[in-house]
Amino acid sequence: MTAWSKPRIIDRPVSRLGNILTTTQKEKTRDRILGAAEQVFANKGYHESLVDEIAEEVSLSKGGIYFHFPSKEDLFFSVMDRLADRLVSKAEAAAAQETSPLAKAEAALMEVLLRLGKRRRLARILMVQGYSMGKAFEAKRVEIFGRFAEIIKANLDEAVKAGEIRDVDTAIAAHVWLGAINEIVIRWLYEGTPQPAEAAESLRGILIHGLVVEEPTR
Repeated sequence: MTAWSKPRIIDRPVSRLGNILTTTQKEKTRDRILGAAEQVFANKGYHESLVDEIAEEVSLSKGGIYFHFPSKEDLFFSVMDRLADRLVSKAEAAAAQETSPLAKAEAALMEVLLRLGKRRRLARILMVQGYSMGKAFEAKRVEIFGRFAEIIKANLDEAVKAGEIRDVDTAIAAHVWLGAINEIVIRWLYEGTPQPAEAAESLRGILIHGLVVEEPTR
């Protein structure tokens, strides 16, 4: 190479391992942000929470937060989705432990109720802390609780086929069940009573009794 010649630039492909590490690091950072946001949103609600507070919790700049989440609303909804994913998995696992379709539906419902009752922070985020967002929060809540309703409906459909319950509109029944949970949990969050665990047995009797096929009297 002469004194006047330009150095050759050799393009080297980025290693696959490097890409994997970068992706893993991003996922870990994103997960840390979601964990911190969950805590801040649960304690202060959506409106009163600041992105700066969340950034401080994970030692990032505000710009670092927005690199992973385009807006505060997107971050809040991502927190809701993560919590919902966990709760759906728990409900499905509880249903899988049972054998009859009706027992599966009941197990999924009770798992949702008792999990919300054990984790007040989870309940606050999924049910009340985003009300200042207006219709956007309501739409997200409908979407998330629709996922729970699908689990219950699928098992109620099987219960109808098995003759365990009457031939009812299982979609309406599933939403009625979840509506009851919604009222119990919100009342508990605002008034402190009744505890969801205390209400579980009464709720189980009321909801199940309304669906089961009664034995003919002799």
